[in-house]
Amino acid sequence: MKEQLLKLKSEALNRLKECNDNDSIEKARIHYLGKKGELTSILRSMGSLSAEERPKMGKIANEVRAVIEAEIQSMKEVVRKKETAERVKSETLDITMPGRSPEVGRRHPLMIVKEELESVFMRMGYDVISGPEIETVQNNFDDLNAPYDHPSRDWSDTFYISDELVLRTHTSPVEIRVMKEAVKEGKLPIRMVSTGRTFRFDDVDDTHSPMFHQMECLVVDKGVTMANLKDSIDQFVKELFGNSMKTRFRPHNFPFTEPSAEVDVSCPICMGKGCPSCNGTGWSMELLGCGMTHPNVLRNCGIDPEIYSGYAFGMGIDRVAMVKYGIPNIRLLFENDVRFLKQF
Repeated sequence: MKEQLLKLKSEALNRLKECNDNDSIEKARIHYLGKKGELTSILRSMGSLSAEERPKMGKIANEVRAVIEAEIQSMKEVVRKKETAERVKSETLDITMPGRSPEVGRRHPLMIVKEELESVFMRMGYDVISGPEIETVQNNFDDLNAPYDHPSRDWSDTFYISDELVLRTHTSPVEIRVMKEAVKEGKLPIRMVSTGRTFRFDDVDDTHSPMFHQMECLVVDKGVTMANLKDSIDQFVKELFGNSMKTRFRPHNFPFTEPSAEVDVSCPICMGKGCPSCNGTGWSMELLGCGMTHPNVLRNCGIDPEIYSGYAFGMGIDRVAMVKYGIPNIRLLFENDVRFLKQF
């Protein structure tokens, strides 16, 4: 047995000297000192030794184990120093090399336009008000004079959370909240705008998306007329797109305004001359809807339409961005393509 132990020690030391990483050292340890290793196999035969030989062989076995364990620790230290030296060499900085310029982020065109719109209206004397994206059916439809059989109330057109709650389909419910609060707090007249996300069951195409952004404007005061509405929109369009931009009002119908209109702006590419982008018409896509606040809406909020009148208009911020930057497809605003965003 003594010869077996000494032979085991010699083999283990020679194998460990050939190890060059921690994995090979660990494999050698398990082979010689593990529960099913070579040393354990030899010690199992000690039962056949005499009582006088057992202590002697046990002492030799412990010495062999100690020598192998010491060599294992020594080789681990050698490997550690080698890996440290290699890491230091690989991580050395060349201070003569030019530095790397950090990647500069870009503002999203939707946020650029949203903040620009708010800034324009703030300069015109409007307050910027925010509202919740989850609205009551009363604020979103009832108080806005939407008929009970109006298509916008259908489950196929609106995202209902419950019978009484919806994801708002427009930012107009903020007008209802502001008017009710103004009556309660005695804060009439009102000049406000509100921006935010809105949601509808829309098929995705070049100009439509189930989630989009809107801005709503409301003015309520004594003596407000359609002329004030047209002047405000003309000022806003020229402020945003430039003095050469023209507007066109077309009759329309909205439940919450009477009379109502849709507003087109001249094509930003040909400036009204006619080009393939505008199909030769000289006019870009419909930019916003507007009208005089319906008397029923004022009454629903506790405002006497015999004393006060108002106007409102709302626009898709996404469409304003498309007109302003000549973006042909609304999908580009939501795809987060870095190549597209780097242009802004």
